[in-house]
Amino acid sequence: MRKATTIRRQVTIGLDVSDRYSRVCVLDAHGRVELEDRLRTTPGGVGEWFAGYAHARVVLEVGPHSPWLSRLLKRQGHEVVVANPRRVRLIAEAERKSDRIDAETLARLGRADPKLLRPIEHRGEAAQQDLALLRVREGLVRSRTKLIQCARGLAKSFGARLPASSAPSFAKRVRERDLEALFPGLEALLQQCDALTASIRQLDREVERLGRERYPETQLLRQVPSVGPITSLAYVLTIEDPKRFVKSRSVGAYLGLTPRQRDSGQARPELAITKRGDEFLRRLLIEAAHYTLGPFGPDSDLRRFGLRLLGQGGKRAKKRAVVAVARKLATLLHRLWITGEAYRALGAPSAEMQAA
Repeated sequence: MRKATTIRRQVTIGLDVSDRYSRVCVLDAHGRVELEDRLRTTPGGVGEWFAGYAHARVVLEVGPHSPWLSRLLKRQGHEVVVANPRRVRLIAEAERKSDRIDAETLARLGRADPKLLRPIEHRGEAAQQDLALLRVREGLVRSRTKLIQCARGLAKSFGARLPASSAPSFAKRVRERDLEALFPGLEALLQQCDALTASIRQLDREVERLGRERYPETQLLRQVPSVGPITSLAYVLTIEDPKRFVKSRSVGAYLGLTPRQRDSGQARPELAITKRGDEFLRRLLIEAAHYTLGPFGPDSDLRRFGLRLLGQGGKRAKKRAVVAVARKLATLLHRLWITGEAYRALGAPSAEMQAA
């Protein structure tokens, strides 16, 4: 069913996105279903279909296609609401579920009050492309780790142990021990590890270049010893606009590093962190916190803060300390970015000022 080409106004359009085809539901100004249709999930198909509407409110869930869809629809002059899936329980827990029903549900929620959906603002296209570089590097690192684990596991089945080493040096250490012929295929695994290591090093050089030439603010963040080129670039690309946070403390909550809250009466249960926001950056900050608290972490107010939490003991002391340091680090990096101040590892006016 094709829609008329007449320009219609004051409508709300729910868009349930799938890989090949997406369902749409159009509600008029009175909340009545004006049209139900489907379209191809391609830039051409979406652009052509929505050309018949002007200044509509379009509601869709966040997903793999939502970044380019939201940019395309905004360029056409529509108000785009990218719904947080955590807020759309009516879809996830519905007894009757189909793409057509989901599209209408999104449209009705968006028509009632978009704020109920906790809309998500996607990063710009340039930032998304640069962040993809870090994602590719992460994929290569994980592939190399799996190959090394495979080699070590197979070696054990032959009663041997491959030498301990860092991932970049793994193939070299195995060859130094003349173990490449330990079992069929090991040399092939080593060659793949070498190739992945070379690709990762090339991407590392590109990350350094990006931070130096296109994102000079990363140099401010790298003043903190545990923050390198990858963490600083991921932070800048994920936050994108630091001024959207009124308080630096809000960054920790944005990245899911604050505890859940389920208080009732006098009960104050200790719950895990929310784990909302960007999982990749959250993991990088956790790794930086481990380094800060580890044997090679230099003395700093941040390290002393974490060690005090460690000293409180308890089963989960280490985990709580790491998360708390990661949260404070996220806040500190935002503070450095906003103010442009030099980082003071020790002797800051106060711990709160250091990560306020």
